[in-house]
Amino acid sequence: MPESASPQQAQQPARESFGSRLAAAMAARGPLCVGIDPHPQLLADWGLNDDVAGLERFSLTVVEAVASLAAAVKPQVALYERHGSAGMAVLERTLAASAESGVLSIADAKRGDIGSTMAAYADAWLRDGSSLAADSVTLSPYLGFESLRPALDLAAQYGRGVFVLALTSNPEGKSVQHIGGSDSVARRIIAAAAAENQRYDGSLGSVGLVVGATIGSALEDLDIDLGPVRGAILAPGLGAQGATPADLRKTFGAAYPTVLATSSRGILAAGPSVEGLRAATAATLAGLRSE
Repeated sequence: MPESASPQQAQQPARESFGSRLAAAMAARGPLCVGIDPHPQLLADWGLNDDVAGLERFSLTVVEAVASLAAAVKPQVALYERHGSAGMAVLERTLAASAESGVLSIADAKRGDIGSTMAAYADAWLRDGSSLAADSVTLSPYLGFESLRPALDLAAQYGRGVFVLALTSNPEGKSVQHIGGSDSVARRIIAAAAAENQRYDGSLGSVGLVVGATIGSALEDLDIDLGPVRGAILAPGLGAQGATPADLRKTFGAAYPTVLATSSRGILAAGPSVEGLRAATAATLAGLRSE
């Protein structure tokens, strides 16, 4: 008698791919992701305590304010982890609220490991039924792109997505990502993502990349063409970190239509009122649309 499938194996949800859902959201609402970054200083600026209650009030207010405007929200997982298990429970409720509000979620967890450990991370963030399941999750490929295989396959199975770190804005990133010049580590990661997206139909694949909005001329310097990736480019750094919509257009060139710009502090500073957050989000979107 054949071995029966486990509940996880048997569950095959008929869900549209993440890339297709994201493309539709970007077309309908605009190419903006709002970061949910409950830094202690931001909590204080909102008149909230740096505790679990303040964390939850902050997070759910952001979701309420921007869910109907932004294509996606991106909670920064580390800022929930610092509050321990109670903080992670707030993250679970934030992800659930995002889903209920109809806005896509990107868990900014930057997970990366090997073997069964990577499989466990994938199970936590990408499996239907997990309390931490997001529409997508950020991943670190610096143990080798293929080490991400459990997450890549589970995302495809459940109609979810991933964003793989490729070219980040922090100065230290160059010491790894730029190595190799025209055959750089970053270029190889980007090529691997492009190959992975061949499994997906539609305008966007479900394997996106994280490329900082403030990387300047790095794409040109490393002779990298983002066009073949056919995945969304998550570009943190819009607003408070210094990048403007015009900078995004200049930096990404022909790939600009696939860029999902991320603003965190530039929008969150307009809180704590829902109206203020909505106004800041609308203004940011107007700037992106002007490009």
